[in-house]
Amino acid sequence: MSPRSTLAAPHPSPLAANLMNIDGITSVFYGVDFITVTKAADANWAHIKPEVFSLITEAVTSGAQIVNITENKAGEQQHEGAEEDSLAYNEDDSEVVGMIKELLETRIRPAIQEDGGDIDFKGFEGGMVLLKLRGACRTCDSSTVTLKNGIEGMLMHYIEEVKGVTQVLDQEEEVALAEFAKFEEKLQQQKGHIPASTGKGGLDSVPG
Repeated sequence: MSPRSTLAAPHPSPLAANLMNIDGITSVFYGVDFITVTKAADANWAHIKPEVFSLITEAVTSGAQIVNITENKAGEQQHEGAEEDSLAYNEDDSEVVGMIKELLETRIRPAIQEDGGDIDFKGFEGGMVLLKLRGACRTCDSSTVTLKNGIEGMLMHYIEEVKGVTQVLDQEEEVALAEFAKFEEKLQQQKGHIPASTGKGGLDSVPG
């Protein structure tokens, strides 16, 4: 099972719903052997952590089903609207896209999943690979380093058609990153480390 959002059907999760009811929690992400809980930038982890740990511990020790699979009227598993793996083989893929997916699946995805995240392939346009980071790594500062120094470097090394990597962000993630950047800049200014910024920089990104 690839890491996925756990609130939307056909994979509803009572545990995820309970965790999302905690003030300050913005997302819950499940992998094969991990749960990633993300908080808002202004939320105090020390206040949230006890309740998060309590809910997860209770769910695990009780033996309750973490993710429920809904069924349709015929009693068969409901696949309509199910989330597809963006790295899965597609007969319509070009040779280059096939190579990109294979490299992402075999060399890059395992390392990202070890850090509590995952990666989605969103397309290949004009030499640029469009990727979306999910889970713990998607909005952290190291995501830029991960994409530019890690993923981009490897893809460009093995596939000459690749000219770069662009991060795809949801609207909510763009807002969260902007707010976090303002918050971080304010802290740095208070410490006297940096002057106020005059422009926008960093990793190229496109809205999801």
